Amino acid sequence: MKNLIAAAALAAGLFPVAASAQQEDKQAVTLSGSATLASDYRFRGVSQSDKEMAVQGGLTLAHESGLYAGVWASNLSGWGTFGGANMELDLIGGYKASIAENATLDVGMVWYMYPGGADESDFAEPYVKLTGTTGPATLTAGVAYAPKQYALANVSAAPDSRGQKEDNLYLWGDGAFAIGGTPLTAKAHVGYSDGNPGLGPNGTSVAPTGRYWDWALGMDATWRNLTLNISYVDTDIGKAEAARLQPNFSKGGDGSGSIADAAVVASVTAAF
Repeated sequence: MKNLIAAAALAAGLFPVAASAQQEDKQAVTLSGSATLASDYRFRGVSQSDKEMAVQGGLTLAHESGLYAGVWASNLSGWGTFGGANMELDLIGGYKASIAENATLDVGMVWYMYPGGADESDFAEPYVKLTGTTGPATLTAGVAYAPKQYALANVSAAPDSRGQKEDNLYLWGDGAFAIGGTPLTAKAHVGYSDGNPGLGPNGTSVAPTGRYWDWALGMDATWRNLTLNISYVDTDIGKAEAARLQPNFSKGGDGSGSIADAAVVASVTAAF
């Protein structure tokens, strides 16, 4: 209920502002969105859907000043249920500004929520991204830091850890190269997580093994408003570490397979 109230409050606060802005200038506010069907939902290299398909979607309201707010959601499996709706719902807000001819700074925060589930699993994560473009290449460097919160506590080390709080740092870099004369864009990603070395409340953790690397190589093919992506995704999380995740992160809880090993992930996204 708390999550639904928060989402409703965000919407209630945004739309009057949007309506007022549109009365002054119909071009001042834009609404965009996307819908995605993916073969797997990988968050920082780790499957959140137990290597099964995911349906995802989002909406973003942006003002010409650079302010924006949005919402994004995906289905989950196993660990993300918490007795709730078996979904992740992210509330996003931030400010994007041009700091040079081909460079943009983006500062914001994501509030990760799990509707109907355990409240102590929700957490906030501010981020900063710097994006630069030169010719067909676009490069992005980012840092996301979740300050100390109970949702990130290491309860696997201290089961009676209510009141204990931990933080999490994520550093990443993305690259995209548009192949001239084609609808193709080559993409690459590398990220580094540094969080608690165990699992948090209800078996969750934004960095489930503490410190690890994730990376991806892929290709986008775009036609009108549709984008097909195929990516190779992997982490350096070992089998022994991955085995500790299975009872909480997979719906079966039988410890079979690994949700942090290499995989080819395909998705199709419609933008509107």
